[in-house]
Amino acid sequence: MSLFQPLPAYTITSRDKVLDLSQPHIMGILNVTPDSFSDGGQFNAVDKAISHCKEMMAAGATIIDIGGESTRPNAEVVATSDEIQRVVPVVTAIRQQLGNDIWLSIDTSSPEVIQAAFEAGTDIWNDVRALKREGAALMAAQLNIPVMLMHMRGEPTTMNNLAQYDDVISEVMTELKVRINEVISVGVKRENIIIDPGFGFAKNYEHHCALLSELKSLQTLGLPMMFGISRKRFLAEVLTKTGLQALATTQPLERDTVGTAAALFALQQGASIIRTHNVAMMQQAVALWSQLSAYDKR
Repeated sequence: MSLFQPLPAYTITSRDKVLDLSQPHIMGILNVTPDSFSDGGQFNAVDKAISHCKEMMAAGATIIDIGGESTRPNAEVVATSDEIQRVVPVVTAIRQQLGNDIWLSIDTSSPEVIQAAFEAGTDIWNDVRALKREGAALMAAQLNIPVMLMHMRGEPTTMNNLAQYDDVISEVMTELKVRINEVISVGVKRENIIIDPGFGFAKNYEHHCALLSELKSLQTLGLPMMFGISRKRFLAEVLTKTGLQALATTQPLERDTVGTAAALFALQQGASIIRTHNVAMMQQAVALWSQLSAYDKR
């Protein structure tokens, strides 16, 4: 068997644009929040957000994921009006200054936020709660927007207590499948759905190891996959378990190398979209993977 397996031949469409997911895409993270765990407060002014967006685009990002509410454990709840005020001016400015080619995603669970952001020019809805808030699934159907459905149990405030599985692979797949069917039943088109296994949400170290080792199993759902593990606690646990004093404790931005390695394992197992804080580092890894994949097909 070849070491390099081609990505599944999926596409998504939004605003007369088509994204070919048979090739890897890098989703750059743009947090416009004061309290995100890795970069809170760095880009919550429009000019700084635009500057960082330009940097990520130049480094190879084809999707920018804009978040106005932190989903870290025990993060403060953000009023809908505040979330709109954080993300919509950034979307508007990106479209005005950087054009329409870049794909824009909004990391939100609020139907009101995505509606306002969509009107400003957003292409994708990235929802860690998988459209479970009241009116969310109906809004996704009404907007006919591609949606990323993430696996999570409970809420960010309760999810760690719900990280209990007999078979994490089987249960994540089953719970994602149930949610997929539920949103389709209210009008969301199957061709608009991207799945996210939810690394960092309602899962512990063992669960993460199992998921990352068997991520290819999720291909049986027949949908494109987004992979997001950038700077998360699991990566810190991996580094701590090396026993090396220099890696015993790490700050989030010190985990980019191990996160990039994890993303390569995800690519090998069919993930088409890699969500990352460090686009430049990820682009280098994706370049190697893509070129070796092309060489392997000769």
